[in-house]
Amino acid sequence: MVDIARLQALIEPVVNAAGFEVVRVAMLAQPALTLQVMIENPATGQMHVDDCAMVSRRLSLLLDEEDPIPDEYLLEVSSPGIDRPLTRLKDYERYAGHVARIEMAEPLQVNGAERRRFQGHLLGLDMAEGQAMVRIAIEGLGEMLLPLAGVEKAKLVLTDALIAATRLPASDGESDGDGEEFSDGNDNLPGENAEGAAGGFKN
Repeated sequence: MVDIARLQALIEPVVNAAGFEVVRVAMLAQPALTLQVMIENPATGQMHVDDCAMVSRRLSLLLDEEDPIPDEYLLEVSSPGIDRPLTRLKDYERYAGHVARIEMAEPLQVNGAERRRFQGHLLGLDMAEGQAMVRIAIEGLGEMLLPLAGVEKAKLVLTDALIAATRLPASDGESDGDGEEFSDGNDNLPGENAEGAAGGFKN
């Protein structure tokens, strides 16, 4: 089993040294075993495809040396895209006002019924009973507090408002999440949501 925490500890210094931030590190099983590294420019939340390619090359050198994954795999470095996953505390604050879809690890009791999936406008984070809570406004239910520690996965929902808030002019050279992709020339099988640089098979 691959140790994601160890992978992130290896990857993050390389990404930070290049001036970017890690959004998510994940191992994807389909269509081929893929190490997916989502990164962003903290100033824009987006990435230039050439910068994804540069980070991919640096990570390839590190991963070849450290060899943390015993099986053959594909390295994919990408931007998170517009309808990005929410993986960090600051994501919930940064994208307050936009629509998000949140899935809890365990169902919550809502109006006498169990419910795991919620969609509505993010309103940021609150602290309640000593823990961080995601505040969200859900149509028909009003405002709710969801325990952040119980969130299994969360992502933004693509809306016109989100596109308008995140898209940069094409002349700025940033990837806006529409699927721009880099290949290093190997026979690649990109993982899901590939929007940046897909490296070659390792090992």
